[in-house]
This record gives sequence, C-alpha cells and structure tokens, in this order.
Amino acid sequence: MKNSKSTLLAAGLQAGESDMYDEDEIWSRFSGDKPDIGRALLAVLRNLDHTLPLSRKLRALSIGSGSEPQFRILQAACRGGLFLLDIDQVPLNVVIERVRRQGLTGVRTIRGDYNRLLLDPARARKFREDRLAGSRLDLITLHHSLYYSETKDWERLFANLVRTILARRGAIHAVMMSARSRDRRSTTWLYNHFAGKYFGCRNDQDLLAFGEGLRRNRTLKKARIVTRTSEVRFWVDDFGKFMAVVWMILLYPNVHRYSRRQREEITGYFYREFWKKNQPLVQHQDHLVLYRGL
Repeated sequence: MKNSKSTLLAAGLQAGESDMYDEDEIWSRFSGDKPDIGRALLAVLRNLDHTLPLSRKLRALSIGSGSEPQFRILQAACRGGLFLLDIDQVPLNVVIERVRRQGLTGVRTIRGDYNRLLLDPARARKFREDRLAGSRLDLITLHHSLYYSETKDWERLFANLVRTILARRGAIHAVMMSARSRDRRSTTWLYNHFAGKYFGCRNDQDLLAFGEGLRRNRTLKKARIVTRTSEVRFWVDDFGKFMAVVWMILLYPNVHRYSRRQREEITGYFYREFWKKNQPLVQHQDHLVLYRGL
C-alpha cells in the first residue's frame, strides 16, 4: 500500500534534519553527477598521459572531494601519489578504511580548510612542503568544492595553485552547479526561486564567467582554459531521500534557515511538481579545466 500524502509530506519535512554527508551520499548514488565528472576527469587524464613522459607517475591533489566515487579513478591513475584534502573527517575515514581493506598504496588524507591553507601564498608553500612532500602535482581537482569559498577569492586561489602547487605541465579540473538556468526543473532555477523569494539571494558562483576572467589574467596567459556545461538528472523512489537532496540544494539549514511554514510550502511544491509527476531534478553543471604547459 502506498504511503498517504500526509505521511510523505511529513517525511519530506523530516528530511531537512539529515546530515549533509548522508544527503550527498544519496545524491552521489541516485544522480548522474559522478559519471559525468568521471567522464570529464578521464578526458583530462588522457590529455596528461599524451603529453607527459610515459615514465612519469602522475601525482594529484583532490580538494574537498572526500570519499566520492572519482577517488577510485584518481587512485588508479595517480600512482605517484594521491592527496585528499577535506575539512570533514567523516569522508576521510571512509577513504582510510577502504585503503586499509583493499591494501591500496600512495594515498594520503589531509584534514583542513583549503581556504586557510591555500589562499595565502606563504601558507600554500608551507602546505606543499609539509603535506605534499615538497613536490608539485600534475593534477588538482575541485569537484563541487568551490561552493565553500567566496567568488572574489577564486582567482587568488587558482593563482596560488598554479604558482605553488601545480607542476610546469599539469591541469586543474573544477566542477560546480551552473549559476544560470531558465529550466524550472533545474537545481539552479529552484535555488534562485526559493532563496530569492525568502531571503533575496541568488547563486552568484559562476564558473563560466570565472573562466572568462582567467583567460584575461596576465599571470595565466600561458594557460589554456576550457569550459563546458553538461546536464545530469536525479531521481530516487523515496520521497524522504528525494527531499533530503532538495534541502541540500536549498542550503538548509547551514546557510538558509527556512521557517516551518516556508519548509511546508517548499515540501508541498516538490510533492506536486516533481513527486506526483515522476519528474526528476535536473542539474546543469559547469566544468572548467586549466591546462598549464600542455
């Protein structure tokens, strides 16, 4: 027997209390996000392999990706060493357990805030010497992690990564939700609609616009910037899990504290417009790759 509407709505409201790590696990499992990132990441790795000497063992730094599935790709491809930097110890513990259980080598976990460690040039150099064994890296990934720094700091972050962490021939791959979309099914439109309605906020983290700025940056004039946009979908046949991802996208409760009435309105909207119609969420997401010396 199917759950009643009132039971589903109650589950959708309760989902707002889920831990962000659990919400992200639901998104990772039931959306096309990770295969999309994996395809783009493999293209970057192919370019590196074609350019670098065959004898070179790739080394990589994954910033903020924790235990996400692309860890498997990075661990297999980067035999010279893989460094995982995350502010949350929970996903790092997942990686540590997997490394021990599967006997993996060359993986190091680092707990820390990349804004504190990498935005200042002196701290970035110290981070390289103390935590990266003093070596520059062939690949740096920022997969859905730029959300946790201010847009005004992105150029400084990339400049420090290029000058201090990235090898003379290497790449930086960043991915995040698109800042603009007219598609009412999209996570971008839905965030702008509800955060705008209740808090006067809009998504201003525009990776494509940032890429245009990097192309004009004189200190990066020898770098090649490649951008593109892809589309992924999310659906899970459990309204509570579906709404857990919705609350993550709407940044509740860590950023926006929607009132009880607002949360009831939001839950009802997604029940009517998505759940009843078997309509998946759509995410348009932007990819940016900075190639240096390739």
